[in-house]
Amino acid sequence: MRNVDELIANQKPGCALEQQFYTDPAIYDLEVERIINRNWILAGHESELLEAGDFKVFRVAKESAIIVRGSDGELRAFANVCRHRGSLVCLEEKGNTRKFTCPYHGWMYDIDGKLTAARSMPPDFDKSEYGLNPVSLEIIHGLVFVCFSSDPPGVESARRELAEPMAMFDFENLKVAAYRDYDIPANWKLAIENYQECYHCATAHPEYAQMHTLMVFHKKREPLQQHMLDRMEACGLKNIEILRYDENAPEGEMGYLYSRTALFEGYLTGSKEGKPVAPLLGGLKDYDGGASDFGFGGFSFALAYSDHVVAYVFTPVDHLNCRCEVYWLVRADAEEGRDYDVDELVWLWDVTTDADKTIIVNNWKGVQSKYYRPGPFSGHESLEQSWIEWVLRELQRP
Repeated sequence: MRNVDELIANQKPGCALEQQFYTDPAIYDLEVERIINRNWILAGHESELLEAGDFKVFRVAKESAIIVRGSDGELRAFANVCRHRGSLVCLEEKGNTRKFTCPYHGWMYDIDGKLTAARSMPPDFDKSEYGLNPVSLEIIHGLVFVCFSSDPPGVESARRELAEPMAMFDFENLKVAAYRDYDIPANWKLAIENYQECYHCATAHPEYAQMHTLMVFHKKREPLQQHMLDRMEACGLKNIEILRYDENAPEGEMGYLYSRTALFEGYLTGSKEGKPVAPLLGGLKDYDGGASDFGFGGFSFALAYSDHVVAYVFTPVDHLNCRCEVYWLVRADAEEGRDYDVDELVWLWDVTTDADKTIIVNNWKGVQSKYYRPGPFSGHESLEQSWIEWVLRELQRP
């Protein structure tokens, strides 16, 4: 492997990454250390864990965390690693419990992470020193984020500046109506790069392209965008645009963004017919014909229609595989079967994410070829270019 600093120094501006950034396991190990374990990643919504003892397991790369509602009502995360010999403690995906019992030797931990039982240990063994290791957790207006670092980036700027746009959709009072995960046999960076650009949308996503204007050039989108802006206030929305990535990111804090883009005429939301699939969110009064993009760091994203939110998180598994997890969120008081139908709700982004999986895998196969050379970005790939530049900066952090 060429020295990673040399690879970064030789990276051609405005072009995709060199092959080694995707294929070399040594670079992936460096990414785990400097990027994956040091940044916030979306782990779900607070509504999934309402009662004391409610838990879910969250996995990223080599790490696994138990997110649990404690006896005091607080949400915490713990490393899913027994303090005895290192076995995984919790093998279930989610549930409710009063204790976690290691399946190897039976050490028991309460829902606050304290070791409560360990058989046949010496008389001087102090259980208080062997609780589960804490993992960093933050809640941003209902969304739960985990970071496998004891010194994670700050989130206060994101929490403060995204408060108003997230309040428009009442993120804190949403619930998970559906969840899917998609295993993608490809390097994790290719999956996130694909999400960052809509250059491929018209070609690969006919369902998405018939309603979203993001892939058309700005001048063609302007009249539709203006029509949406003219309707915003009457519908209960505000014209807000936030971009806090790259040089705009607060020092030492997670980057974030918010913007709203018009849908094509006749589409109120992201559904097969463009018609509502759930009750209006928050205090919204009507449909303005738009959809909002949220970005939270380098791994987590959300698309807010007026009646539902689709949240995405990309999680590396190893240098050859990754996973895309998708949450569909609706109003907490919405009732399945009466207010929404799950199949209608998930249709667009299930078919789109499945198509993206095929695209990413084909990209991955080509990137591994001896004929691969990084090509130049188009005008539709500026966000992807910015994201790659962020990856390269993160790799150089000590």
